[in-house]
Amino acid sequence: MRRRSTLKEIASALDLSIATVSRSLAGYEDIAEKTRERVQQKAREMGYVPNVAGRMLVSGRSGFVGLVLKVRGPDFVDAYLGATVTGLSEALVAKGTDLMIATAPEGQDELEVLQRLVQSGRVDGIILTRIAEDDARIRFLQERNLPFVALGRTLAPLQPHAWIDVAGEDAFGEAFQLLYGLGHRHFGLVTITDQMTFARNREAGLARAMAATGDPSVRLTSIAAPRFDAEGHRSGIAGLLTGPDRPTAVIGLFDELALAVVQAASLLGLSIPDDLSVIGFDNVPAAAYAVPGLTTFEPGNRDIGRIAAATLLDLIEARPKTPPTLLRNASLVLRGSHGPAPQK
Repeated sequence: MRRRSTLKEIASALDLSIATVSRSLAGYEDIAEKTRERVQQKAREMGYVPNVAGRMLVSGRSGFVGLVLKVRGPDFVDAYLGATVTGLSEALVAKGTDLMIATAPEGQDELEVLQRLVQSGRVDGIILTRIAEDDARIRFLQERNLPFVALGRTLAPLQPHAWIDVAGEDAFGEAFQLLYGLGHRHFGLVTITDQMTFARNREAGLARAMAATGDPSVRLTSIAAPRFDAEGHRSGIAGLLTGPDRPTAVIGLFDELALAVVQAASLLGLSIPDDLSVIGFDNVPAAAYAVPGLTTFEPGNRDIGRIAAATLLDLIEARPKTPPTLLRNASLVLRGSHGPAPQK
């Protein structure tokens, strides 16, 4: 078995100090980028593996950031989380930090898993996803004074904390304006019953945009089911599309629901966009391959993952008095699933 290389050997091979090598491998920005790249390349060539226990003794940190994922059904992560986790991992690895994923199987409270992860001392900070309107996870992390970044906002009046979110309310207002301008007056919304802030924000944005027209002919028919109740959504969508007065345009809270509308319309013999316009949110890979392609919004989830990682590492390092927050805009991706309202 090959002996593991040491920092001293890497430093000797590059004619650098051990401190420079150590800080380069940890991703410290006070070391020139070319030097960091040179050290990291030599470390890979020499098969260097950091001694985590030693690093913890010296720095008091584990070098890990935690993420708790709720396991639901056969898919470990959906397209939204997949892109976010990819961005997180890329940015953390570049800074010499690893992502530790803990899972909460069905039937187990996600908060319990988070508490166990934090109390074990194995992570220096936490990334939170799928933020609830009043999120007990945020309250727990604030009580523990552990750095964290929430990917989403709460509606409850919690203490200031770091968060990054996408202005879904503005996106849904934009979706309405696009469809309204094409002559649509009866709208459908496929949403979820879960108490998730992103859902309430998007619903509110749509409602505000509709009210702003002052047009009494504008109507909204909504159907909702729990987030992971596929059968509930299928049944609701079928009812929405087969009623005597069906909407001419439907907005899905996210692409998965919008694509379910596209599929249901096809089974019912409805033509998209001639009979029905459909718009989603998230720009998942399947949206581009749908027939026709799904008009949707690109929130930049991979980029958000990278920003969240950088933000959390800054919190771990500096602990600023005012936690940073960032609200980003989503970009409209025009494809073929929307068009003028059908003539009656």
